[in-house]
Amino acid sequence: QVQLVESGGGLVQSGGSLRLSCAASGVAFRIAILGWFRQAPGKQRELVATITGGGITNYAESVEGRFTISRDNAKNTVYLQMNSLKPEDTAVYYCYFAAPAMSVKWGQGTQVTVSS
Repeated sequence: QVQLVESGGGLVQSGGSLRLSCAASGVAFRIAILGWFRQAPGKQRELVATITGGGITNYAESVEGRFTISRDNAKNTVYLQMNSLKPEDTAVYYCYFAAPAMSVKWGQGTQVTVSS
């Protein structure tokens, strides 16, 4: 059974940076597609970034060039480095885990608040 534990959210001023971490327990981490989604109040959950087991990344247009997703398979951890943060990045950020023959897993969510 995979469990995801997120950390790194908080309050930051516009233009600042934060790094989110998501540690996974269980098996299949190396072959899993990992990602980050976010949900702002009153809005649907949306994709932020994903990374495959082979390191191929994909970003939402709104964060391209500002956010970087990475993974450390030795630590079973996926990261989201967020730079040049904007107030519209304010949301609850969720870690995402998808592996073959397994149901999708979600982290508990971590709040990111960017003040103007």
